[in-house]
Amino acid sequence: MNSFSATRLSVIGFALPGLLLSVLITGCTSAQKRPVFYPNHHIQTVGKAQAQRDTDDCMALANSYGVSTNKDGEIGKKAATGAALGGIGAGAYGLVRGDAGERALAGAAAGAATGAVKGGIDSTELSPTFKRFVQRCLRERGYDVIGWE
Repeated sequence: MNSFSATRLSVIGFALPGLLLSVLITGCTSAQKRPVFYPNHHIQTVGKAQAQRDTDDCMALANSYGVSTNKDGEIGKKAATGAALGGIGAGAYGLVRGDAGERALAGAAAGAATGAVKGGIDSTELSPTFKRFVQRCLRERGYDVIGWE
């Protein structure tokens, strides 16, 4: 086995656990975040149960207008960015050592795995546009949203 093949095998051995970790982290995330209300007069009047129904209605309304709930596409974008940056950095180091191709390949794989994990984590976060839409909907119904948990 030549050194290039050995490098590819070690790259696969490094990247695969990172990608599996990304899937595991994404799959084990907690329930979707929901707005937290300031206890103003309106929420005290309607009660928590009605506030939850209104929140569900506003979230459904956002979805019906095509607002993405999560930061979709983060995994692929961050994996590609990580691959490019890892490949460039490791390839530059390889130019000095004389093994630029192998180093670039290893760096690209490591960067892609790291980017995929970061993208998987980020893709579970609520979209800022979704949050603003729901907050405005709730504000128009009399609620005061102070954050998301």
